[in-house]
Amino acid sequence: MQAPFQANRFWDDRYSEAEFVYGTQPNQFFAQALRSLQPGHLLLPAEGEGRNAVYAASQGWHVDAFDFSEEGRQKALRLAAQRGVSIGYELADLLTFDTQTRYDALALIYVHLAPAPRRDMLVRFAGLLKPGGTLILEGFHPRQIGNPSGGPNAPEFCYTVEELRAVFAEGFSIQQLNNESITLAEGAYHHGPAHVTRLIALKL
Repeated sequence: MQAPFQANRFWDDRYSEAEFVYGTQPNQFFAQALRSLQPGHLLLPAEGEGRNAVYAASQGWHVDAFDFSEEGRQKALRLAAQRGVSIGYELADLLTFDTQTRYDALALIYVHLAPAPRRDMLVRFAGLLKPGGTLILEGFHPRQIGNPSGGPNAPEFCYTVEELRAVFAEGFSIQQLNNESITLAEGAYHHGPAHVTRLIALKL
């Protein structure tokens, strides 16, 4: 895993590009999952340039988002202004983020960490959901390694069905959990054949 300073610099450099590097349209799985829910209060960790936050706000959600990249935050706020919606967006780190707020939904879209901090992250964020709240996750599966459509460069940074089933075995009703091959068309860095893991889980 990259050191925090190195990671911040990497993402600031990427998000400083003129184009929205993952596009301005929402992740398709996230958007589809959101359409089946009643709008409420949504948290989007590691939200980058804001494409999912802006979409959710346009669908009537009260959106809180965060990332550790100031460049990403600025682009997200510009996109929200262009689309005529309001989002809450703060600078924070995945490993230390905490809040007293409890959410109706939370989405982790391509949020990749090493195994130990990843499990801690999943457990912490699961705790931020209200009873009846929904967790939505899409991330790369280990079979993604070698595909040209982005993602980590080592399989241990990816999600498996077995890992997610174990993390959410208690206190959640798993509505969907699978891995599948898809074609990504999310800007310059998520483009082409991909293998992903998808989860929708309801907090009991």
